[in-house]
Amino acid sequence: MLLHATGLAGAFTVEIEKRIDHRGFFARTFCAAEFGGQGLATGMVQMNISCSIEKGTLRGMHYQEAPYSEVKLVRCTRGAVYDVIIDMRGESETAYRWFGVELTAENYRMLYVPEGFAHGFLSLSDDTEVTYLVSQFFTPEAERGVRWNDPFFGIEWPHDATVISEKDKAWPDFRRPEGSIGNIHLRGDKQI
Repeated sequence: MLLHATGLAGAFTVEIEKRIDHRGFFARTFCAAEFGGQGLATGMVQMNISCSIEKGTLRGMHYQEAPYSEVKLVRCTRGAVYDVIIDMRGESETAYRWFGVELTAENYRMLYVPEGFAHGFLSLSDDTEVTYLVSQFFTPEAERGVRWNDPFFGIEWPHDATVISEKDKAWPDFRRPEGSIGNIHLRGDKQI
């Protein structure tokens, strides 16, 4: 596996290394020794699957507050998504910046999402499926979120979201907490 820094502190894209022969290929998608050797979380407790029927389905931007913050390792297993993370850690050098990357069934790319990051994705094709490992169990009382189109973050989505849950539409405008060191001029990064 190849880990590539995203520009946001602690977040990485993960590329698989295929061993190809006449049958197809074999590759590792997770290795506790390799992740642990880089200081990344290895204690995954749950695996989730999300299926979006229509192109333009938006899910996010979600996170859990400490002490229930979760790490995610996200992969698109069918179709394609534009996956976005926001560093919600007010004390971070990359606080309130976002990063977006296209994950597809064909490119096998994954996104490692550290604790304290909001996460969401937009389906780029019909019948899209995403699976992800998480390091914490879902804790409803710790669930938080920010709106995908909040002007504070200025996320540049590749196209409009057309299917959005009422909960995701209703997150209030974000206000930067007092005392946080987040960038005054926010900028995002994207990788296609």
